[in-house]
Amino acid sequence: MAENEDGQEKTEEPTAKRLDDAKKKGQIARSKELNTMAITLIGGMALVAMSGMMGEGLSQIMSSNLSIPRVDMFEPMAMLRRLAASMQDALLMLAPFFVVVVVVAVLSSIALGGMAFSAQALAPKLSKMNPLKGLKRLFSLKGLIELAKAMAKFFLVGGATALVLWLTLDSFIQLSGMDLGSAMSELVNLIGWAFVLISSTLILVAAVDIPFQIWDHKRQMKMTRQEVREEMKETEGRPEVRGRIRQLQREMATRRMMEEVPKADVIVTNPTHYAVALRYNQARMNAPVVVAKGTELVAANIRRVGAENEVPVIESPSLARAIYFHTELGEPIPAGLYLAVAKLLAYVFQLRAYTPGQGRKPVMPDELQIPDELKVPE
Repeated sequence: MAENEDGQEKTEEPTAKRLDDAKKKGQIARSKELNTMAITLIGGMALVAMSGMMGEGLSQIMSSNLSIPRVDMFEPMAMLRRLAASMQDALLMLAPFFVVVVVVAVLSSIALGGMAFSAQALAPKLSKMNPLKGLKRLFSLKGLIELAKAMAKFFLVGGATALVLWLTLDSFIQLSGMDLGSAMSELVNLIGWAFVLISSTLILVAAVDIPFQIWDHKRQMKMTRQEVREEMKETEGRPEVRGRIRQLQREMATRRMMEEVPKADVIVTNPTHYAVALRYNQARMNAPVVVAKGTELVAANIRRVGAENEVPVIESPSLARAIYFHTELGEPIPAGLYLAVAKLLAYVFQLRAYTPGQGRKPVMPDELQIPDELKVPE
């Protein structure tokens, strides 16, 4: 079982943040064997596919450099010009091959772990120069795997090379009897097929290395329980910070709620423990909506703000408790309270329209019926 420097076992799967941080540091699963196999195999196939073009190009370069006009023999700069021209022709001839190799090298390097560039990975690390740690890595499981891969590559590639040379020896000898152009094309073709056959043996090494690299990377990324807890604290914030954030959120919500109290039509109280503020717009609402509610100190503030803005404050303990416990802020009241609230609002609207000295003053309803299922005991 993997352990960290504190001796704790790494038993927990890596979190998304752990994997993301590791990727930023360049710590991702990579397989050098996949990269080597892809470059040699695809490179050999590219040589076979381009053998005709390369053979013709090589033939032209050799012909032009082996047949030198007499005048160029006596001019010191002529040979330099011919060399520069030959190098230019060779680069143009090999450019498609180089493009294929570069593309394969890039794609094979990111095929396993994805693309990741990290300046931290390029920075020198003094810990890698520690001979003790070097010996530890040498005799670790990963070191043994690397040794096994090196031995496997030696025998596979060596055996395949010997076999290819034995099978193609006659073909190489026959090149001496062919004309220059055909010999060059055939030479490139033979070399390309030799690369394909030899690099095909690396498929076995890559097939073993890829699962091992994935497993080893996952093993290294595993975390101890303490690391998981510390990361959760960093990600979600420490308890005291979370508590402070929740307190600020409650204060902001309370301030927003208090801003709605002056717009209420009525405030129903317990009279001291509970307070709910209701608003009803017949043209826009199907039922009265709770715009503010609270207990104790919040209830007192609701009553104070309501009184400052001349919002009627009416004592109805059973109705106040029923609305408070069965209705969330911003929601309409339950259907079972429609009748009781309708009587209350009718009284409020009559009171608002009443002018002293003109008719009889509206009287508060004696009893507001609360359904049994909505009643809340004191």
